[in-house]
Amino acid sequence: MDNSKFKKRNGNKNNRRNNSRNNGNYRNTQKVDIKKLDMRKNDEFNHMLGNIVNDLPDGVRGAIKGSIYSIISKQGTKEAKEFIAKKKYDGVISGQMEKDLINLIYDYSKGHGIH
Repeated sequence: MDNSKFKKRNGNKNNRRNNSRNNGNYRNTQKVDIKKLDMRKNDEFNHMLGNIVNDLPDGVRGAIKGSIYSIISKQGTKEAKEFIAKKKYDGVISGQMEKDLINLIYDYSKGHGIH
């Protein structure tokens, strides 16, 4: 039985695998530190967020509060700020509420870099 085909094919597979690892990561290795919610202050943040959006109707209040919390904890403060600006532009929240929410986000965020 001729094992040369098997060895060649098996060898190519290993070479392909090793080459992809040795030619640098396929992921971007630059680290960008994104500001996110400081989870140690989670309860306090939620309480303050609820106080700020308290004047909104029930359905809107829950959606805004949940969206802001989700965006800031998973994506970052920049995306949360963009979301808040869009809601102000859409007329869902007032200009003062926009300012209060953005100030709250930066007061309870951690990290350095993009914001």
